[in-house]
Amino acid sequence: MSVSSVRAYLSLYGLADRIEEFDVSSATVELAAAALGTEGARIAKTVSLYGKDGGCILIVSAGDYKIDNQKFKAHFGFKPKMLSPEDVLSMTGHAVGGVCPFALPAGVPVYLDESLRRFDTVYPAAGSSNSAVRLSCDELFAASGALEWGDFCKPKEA
Repeated sequence: MSVSSVRAYLSLYGLADRIEEFDVSSATVELAAAALGTEGARIAKTVSLYGKDGGCILIVSAGDYKIDNQKFKAHFGFKPKMLSPEDVLSMTGHAVGGVCPFALPAGVPVYLDESLRRFDTVYPAAGSSNSAVRLSCDELFAASGALEWGDFCKPKEA
């Protein structure tokens, strides 16, 4: 997928005009925050994990949080394991650095972490390693087709 596919997808929600593309990389939380001129915590990073059934699941969290193995296992019933770089594109439709919860292959479940709810505006990627989209948490939930909000993560320094 690409920014154009995410733009087409987000147009269904009236949000395509919120996509920003940069002349610099936004592939990491730190780079995205610098490109946007915002704090890293507001970057809604999408973590790609293997699912229990051989597919994948996506967890979107605040940029200053990481997956908490115990919380994840308690909720999903298995240990989290990151997708290999080779599987990211084939399973999510997006390349590493541009993975986002939009314009996904059918059946890819998305979950949003509670860590995002402390912000009125967050910035997930928009399908490339040099893009982002400004959304409220309610817009993110609706446009991502997320199954639920949950407590899957912990602060990075914890």
